[in-house]
Amino acid sequence: MTESENNLLDKAIRRVPDFPKPGILFYDITSVLTKPDIFKFCIDKMVELYKDKKIDAVAAVESRGFLFSAPFAERLSIPQILVRKKGKLPGETYSCKYALEYGSAEIEAHKADIEKGKNYLIVDDLIATGGTLAAARNVIEQGGGIVTDFFGVIGLPDLNYQKALAPAKVTTLIDFHGA
Repeated sequence: MTESENNLLDKAIRRVPDFPKPGILFYDITSVLTKPDIFKFCIDKMVELYKDKKIDAVAAVESRGFLFSAPFAERLSIPQILVRKKGKLPGETYSCKYALEYGSAEIEAHKADIEKGKNYLIVDDLIATGGTLAAARNVIEQGGGIVTDFFGVIGLPDLNYQKALAPAKVTTLIDFHGA
């Protein structure tokens, strides 16, 4: 990404101090959605990054991951798999519980949507510790899928997501340090 592209994306991302708790600086991706040219730029970059890779499907993490993966999947003519909070999907699911800072959560994906031996890209809007994405990988792997890559518009590399998501490749459009 060029420096001017990086600056445009950086300026489009809203910062919300002390959310969801004091001392946290929240990077709000929803402001990108209010700028069609910046949103298009993000999708164009995703397509550029993955068009020549062997990606058979994209798995999107609820809910902001859906916003970026849907146009991407359509452009590449590949399936989109929804990874949702427990209890939101009506069919048989694979699931994975994972730790949060204060408690735990569980995510699921439809068994019928995951194909054994296929390569998956997992998408979310922001990658912090990698915990949710690691759980999403677990769900895909339960169905025999292979997670080759992770993508996030925003990365917080100081929270060590690379370690949690290795050996898959992790790509972000913009990183914020000191988070």
